[in-house]
Amino acid sequence: MALDSHIEKVLWTAGEISDRVAELAAEITSDCSPNSPAPALVGVATGAFVFLADLVRQIKLPISVDFIRADSYGAGTESTGAPRLSLDLKLDVTGKHVILVEDIVDTGSTVASLIAHLEKKGASSVSVCAFLDKPARRKVEFRVVGSGNYYRGFECPDYFVVGYGMDFAEAYRNLPYVGVLKPEFYS
Repeated sequence: MALDSHIEKVLWTAGEISDRVAELAAEITSDCSPNSPAPALVGVATGAFVFLADLVRQIKLPISVDFIRADSYGAGTESTGAPRLSLDLKLDVTGKHVILVEDIVDTGSTVASLIAHLEKKGASSVSVCAFLDKPARRKVEFRVVGSGNYYRGFECPDYFVVGYGMDFAEAYRNLPYVGVLKPEFYS
C-alpha cells in the first residue's frame, strides 16, 4: 500500500489492536451488570468510528450506540484547546450510563468538554473508553461521572499517529494499524 511508505514506524499491529479491543470489551461487559439498564456507547466522530465498531461487536450486553462530534484539530496536528461541538446526540441519555468512546485522549480538553456536555444532558454516569491515551500531553484533567470508569487501550508515546480511524487532514484512517506519520507528510 502506498500509504505504508508514509509511516515512520508501526506502534501497534492489527493483531495487537484486535487483542486489546477484545480485552477492553470484556472489561466493559464485566463492569456493566446485565440487570442494569443498557449502557449507551457514544463514539466521538470521526476518529473513533473504527474502534467503536470493533468494540461494540465484542461487548456481550444489550447496548445503544450514537455519535457526537467535537472539532479541536481542524487540519493541523495540535489541538486548539477549545473543542467545538458540531454534531450532537440523537439518543436521549437522561438517566443512562454513557461510555464515551474516543480514539485518543491527548490534551484532555475534548474529553473533559464532552463529559460535561453528557452530564448536562442528564447522563447518570459517564465512563471514557479511549483507544489511545497520551498522558505526556495532558493539559486538562478530566473526571468520569458517577460510577464511571476510565478504560484505556494503549498508552501512546508523544508522536503524531495515524491509522485505525485516526487521520491527518482526513487521510490515513484506513490503515489497519497505528503508525507514526513521517514529519514530511504533515510539516
